[in-house]
Amino acid sequence: MARPEAPVSVKYFTAVLFSSLDLFAVAKRILQEKWGRLDLEGVPHLFEVTDYYQAEMGSPLYRSIVSFAELMDPSEIVERKLICNDIEEDLALEGKRRVNLDAGYLDHNKVVLASAKAAGQKIYLDRGIYADLAGRYKSGRYQPFEWSFPDFKDGRYDRELLFIRKRYLGQLNEL
Repeated sequence: MARPEAPVSVKYFTAVLFSSLDLFAVAKRILQEKWGRLDLEGVPHLFEVTDYYQAEMGSPLYRSIVSFAELMDPSEIVERKLICNDIEEDLALEGKRRVNLDAGYLDHNKVVLASAKAAGQKIYLDRGIYADLAGRYKSGRYQPFEWSFPDFKDGRYDRELLFIRKRYLGQLNEL
C-alpha cells in the first residue's frame, strides 16, 4: 500500500494580462508584496487570440509571465488564485478589470493554472477554485492540450516556461 507523502514543492508564476505598462508595474509590485521576489519577468507578448477581454480592459492587450523565487506547496494555488481575484478587483475602475491575473505553477513535468470556472478537464480543489492542467513536459517543451488557452498552445511562452523550469530544477537540486 502506498503511503501519502508531502508533495514536492513547485514553482509559482502569474500570467498577467494588461493594456498598460503602468498597470503591469503596479500589478507586479503588489504580487511581490504578497509572494516575494520575482526571479523572472517575461517579455510582454501581444495578446490577440481573443477579443473576450477588450470591452472590459481595452486594447491592445499584452500578457507577460512572472515567476517567484520561493518554491511552495502545490496546494497554495487555491489561495493564490483568490488573492489574484482580489488584486484584480482592487485595481478595477468602475467595475471593469484593468488587469487579469492567472495564478499557476509548474514542476518538472506539468503546467497547472488555477481557475474559478468549471470545465470538463478541470479538477475541483477548494473554495470555488479548479486546477486546469495546461501542459505537460515532453520533447523539450511543455506540450499543450486541446483545451489549453490558445496563447499557451502557440508556443509564445515556451522560452519563459523553459527558463522557469530550469531554475526550478536547479532549486530542487540545491535542497
